[in-house]
Amino acid sequence: MARQSPLLSAVNGVLQAIGLRRASAADSRCLAGWCPGALLYMRPVPNSLHDEVASRLREQIFAGALPPGSFLDEAALCERLEISRTPLREALKVLVAEGLLRHEPRRGCFVAEVTESDLDNIFPVIALLEGRAAHEATRKAVAADIAALELLHERLQQCAADGRMTDYYEANYAIHEAFITLADNRWLAQVIGDLRKILRLARHKTLHAPGRMQQSLAEHLAVFAALKARDCDAAEEAMRTHLLRQRDALRDVARNQQSRLTP
Repeated sequence: MARQSPLLSAVNGVLQAIGLRRASAADSRCLAGWCPGALLYMRPVPNSLHDEVASRLREQIFAGALPPGSFLDEAALCERLEISRTPLREALKVLVAEGLLRHEPRRGCFVAEVTESDLDNIFPVIALLEGRAAHEATRKAVAADIAALELLHERLQQCAADGRMTDYYEANYAIHEAFITLADNRWLAQVIGDLRKILRLARHKTLHAPGRMQQSLAEHLAVFAALKARDCDAAEEAMRTHLLRQRDALRDVARNQQSRLTP
C-alpha cells in the first residue's frame, strides 16, 4: 500500500475544518482560498504553561509586536498574560536559548537584533541545510505529496500576482516547512528550525528589494520543477541559490536604507 502523504493529510484536515470537500492527489485547485499558514501542524504543540507563554511571545516577536531591541517588562507581561513570574521567567529562558532574546545582568531581557555579520554567517549554513532538505524531499516525495505542494505553489503565485506581501511570506514559509517535512530527517529539521527562528527577526525585509517577490517566486518554481522531475541535485542547487539570493536581497535593502540617510 502506498504511504499516506503527510502534506495531503494536513490539507484535508484544513478543508474539513472549514467545511470544504477533501483534496485528492489529482486535485490541485480546491484550495484557491486556503492560507498555507495552516501548516502549523508541523510545529510542536506547547505542553506546559511556560511553553505556551514562550509560544505567545515568540509569535509576537515574529509579528513585530515586540520589535528588535525592545525591553521585555516582566511586571507588565505578567499582568497582560495573567500569569505569575515563574512561568514567565522559564519562558524567557527558552527564548534566550533560542537566540530570540538576549539577557543582560541586572537589566533583564531584550529582543535580539540580527546584525549584518549574523546574516553573513547564517545564510551560507542554512542554504546548505535547506538544499539538503530539498534533495531528500525530492527523493522521497510521492504523487500525493507533489499534489499538496502544487496547491502551495499555486497559492504562492496568486499572492505574488496580487502583491500581497504578508500572505506571500506565509505561503513561502509553508513551502519551506513542507520540504523540511518531506525530507523526514529530524536532525536536519531541528537545526534548520533553530536558524530560521533567528532569520525570522528580519522577516518582511527581503521582499522590499525591487523585483524581489517575482525573483523569489521564480526561484521557488525552479525548486518545485526539479522536484517534479525527480532531479535531486538540481533541487538542492536551486534551493541553495534561493537562500543565498535572499541574503543578497537583504544587503540591497540595507544599502538602500543607508543611502536614504546619507546627506
